Amino acid sequence: MASLQEKRPQNTPGEFFVDSSCIDCDTCRWMTPTVFNRQDGQSAVYHQPQTEAERLQSLQALLACPTASIGTKEKPKDIKKAQESFPLPITEEIYHCGYHAESSFGATSYLIQRREGNILVDSPRFAPPLVKQLEKMGGVDLMYLTHQDDVADHRKFQEHFHCDRALHEDEITADTEDVEIKLTGNDPISLAPDLKIIPVPGHTKGHTVLLYRNKFLFTGDHLAWSDSLQQLIAFRRVCWYSWEELQQSMEKLTHYSFEWVLPGHGRRYHADPETMQQQLQKCITWMPTVA
Repeated sequence: MASLQEKRPQNTPGEFFVDSSCIDCDTCRWMTPTVFNRQDGQSAVYHQPQTEAERLQSLQALLACPTASIGTKEKPKDIKKAQESFPLPITEEIYHCGYHAESSFGATSYLIQRREGNILVDSPRFAPPLVKQLEKMGGVDLMYLTHQDDVADHRKFQEHFHCDRALHEDEITADTEDVEIKLTGNDPISLAPDLKIIPVPGHTKGHTVLLYRNKFLFTGDHLAWSDSLQQLIAFRRVCWYSWEELQQSMEKLTHYSFEWVLPGHGRRYHADPETMQQQLQKCITWMPTVA
């Protein structure tokens, strides 16, 4: 729970605040950019919510914050409305789960709602309000894990929903040694006609991405949009395995058509397939210039 005693002095006076436990994960800033921004290496409230929509978005960011670093002066009476709003619809059957986990440095988790069975992409916190909403939406049949960094509460979700978990064998640790589906090799894997897993070693050795309906690409820590650079990027400073292989893996994606980049870290990006390919090529050209 956020502490008033630890409230950052950079906050604009008012009901909402961010305390000094913030880990600068960026979650609140991309979820509610009209209220939160970055000041001196951490998030802060630069504009108190003025409308009902801004207030709801601020409460959603409060719930999503992986370190509970966002607080209010008094307990919000409308917190239940925010709780019941998750998972948040992005488009069609794709949802943002919220409830980011500190163990994955605030990585984003997504829900794909499909008649053949729902898919949880990476793991959020196992928060009772979220679990209740997932139950209402049909539960979870498969938990797809992009890589070892973003597994969070995978075991709790598996035990509750009895879902299979899919993770590449090169990403398996003592915490995930019992996953039901161990992916192998560097060739694309078709789980179903509308689901293709593409190995993209680089950030980590066994990192994979998920292409759904040739439209939605769930990219984990492989690819994301940067507002500051106004382009798609890879993360050089947190490339744990091989920057050279990551560049080669990025080239693989030019062979696929998609309209959405849905990352674990960084910002989402949506464009028509032609523009997406142009942006992907821009990223590939940019990568060798990054020290």
